[in-house]
Amino acid sequence: MKKRLRDAVRRAKRNSLTATGLSLIILFMLVAILAPWIVPYPRDVSATHVDERFKPPSTKHLFGTDELGRDIFSRVILGTRISLRTGSIVVVLALAIGTPLGLIAGTFGGPLDEVLMRVTDAFLSFPPLLLAMVISATLGPSLENAMVAIAVAWWPWYARLIRAEAVSIRERDYMEAARAAGASRVRLLLRHVLPNSVAPVIVQASMDFGSVILTSASLSFIGLGAQSPTPEWGLMINLARTYFLTYWWIATFPGLAVLIAVLSFNITGDGLREILDPKAGRL
Repeated sequence: MKKRLRDAVRRAKRNSLTATGLSLIILFMLVAILAPWIVPYPRDVSATHVDERFKPPSTKHLFGTDELGRDIFSRVILGTRISLRTGSIVVVLALAIGTPLGLIAGTFGGPLDEVLMRVTDAFLSFPPLLLAMVISATLGPSLENAMVAIAVAWWPWYARLIRAEAVSIRERDYMEAARAAGASRVRLLLRHVLPNSVAPVIVQASMDFGSVILTSASLSFIGLGAQSPTPEWGLMINLARTYFLTYWWIATFPGLAVLIAVLSFNITGDGLREILDPKAGRL
């Protein structure tokens, strides 16, 4: 175990792209944690200031102001906290639903496996964004409902991934030895299957984090996610689309925040996949 950990650290140090992505994620996390204390205008983030409307980027307003005179830099920083919280809640919910179902289906097999996988296939038959839109529209437009909708659309991927790992693990020699020693199915599941299925789940979750942020921003952009005056990136882009050609900074900076956040998680997830894969040969 220690040798594998040392090898993983060595691969991470040699992969500069992964290190860059991880550094950006840490930066986003620090910004999210310290957001209430580092925003220049914390009390005016949702207030209207007519005399400050459409101010371009300057030393007073680093990212300029929007159509209501609100400081865009402050709103982007506070939006970082909202986006990371959304990603964390959705991924945890999806894991909480998909992981147990995948473990049970892959470990026990038989009719239970068939039933669970057919239900999973039914969810997978819909594009995740479309399914999230339908659920969010049914529940009503709000950030909380959007989180639930995205989690419901995302859990089947984890169920499929865990089930595939469980099916592979249950046929290995040490599983046969454990069964011969009298280990119960629950013990096999918790002691052998689950620990050996963690690596691909970590990789998938890290890559899904960026996709969740993008999906949440998309739902807010079309009016099914966060509602005004919440400083959410997708909603900010939606409100700024009318003024984009004239006042470019209103939509540009929230859009860049989405781009950098999603790219950071995707790069890190791809790097983790190679680091955790013992057969990765190019690092």
